[in-house]
Amino acid sequence: MSGHSHWATIKRKKGAGDAKRGQLFTKLAKEITLSAREGGDPGTNFRLRLAIDKARDNNMPKDSIDRAIKRGTGESKDGAVFEDVMYEGYGPKGVAFMVECVTENRNRTVAEVRHALSRGGGSMGESGSVAWQFSRKTYFLLTGDNLDFDKVFELSLENGADDVEESEDGIEVYAEVENFKTLSNAFFNAGLHIAEASLRMIPNQEMELSVDETLQVLRVADNLDDLDDVQQVYHNLKISDEAIAALEGDN
Repeated sequence: MSGHSHWATIKRKKGAGDAKRGQLFTKLAKEITLSAREGGDPGTNFRLRLAIDKARDNNMPKDSIDRAIKRGTGESKDGAVFEDVMYEGYGPKGVAFMVECVTENRNRTVAEVRHALSRGGGSMGESGSVAWQFSRKTYFLLTGDNLDFDKVFELSLENGADDVEESEDGIEVYAEVENFKTLSNAFFNAGLHIAEASLRMIPNQEMELSVDETLQVLRVADNLDDLDDVQQVYHNLKISDEAIAALEGDN
């Protein structure tokens, strides 16, 4: 999965401008709102605590965070009711896509996702047409200047992790879904900084394409990711070192 991590890092570097930051705040606010539906106290709602921490890490204003929490708990009556939706489809060369969205308007969101796929040479799929090619996994990204990989590796395995990898961003940990809470508590109690914690769709088998074909597919992924309602884009494309070099050359 290291290619995917590099791709995400490059996307963040390219998205550092004001317009991209505003879009990021919109996505973070939706995640906070959705998380707050399970309770407005980050001390007892782990998903909300992580969403708030991520927003703070990205310098999201406190007032914006508070408004998003109130929308989720119902204290703010702005009429918007958000829900999680997962769309499936295919990109160029038959690459499988899973597109995770948070929306208050399914009709708008599905139209935008369909358009982004078809414009890039792909197509929308029926429910279940792509999902079988992925497995849902627990994912953590731990960051910090003093991370000790060996200690994190041992702690992770003791608490149910399947895989632990070093990346440009920090240490990535993968596990079965049922081990999410156990691992999150272990990392929190150890004082580790959890930059990201989520349930991700991991491809069971990756496709290999040429560099030019890979870049074509990643352009579709970027266009999907640019949609306000899209939170995560998953695909089963293997991103080679050569493709990463080409992406960095465009940066």
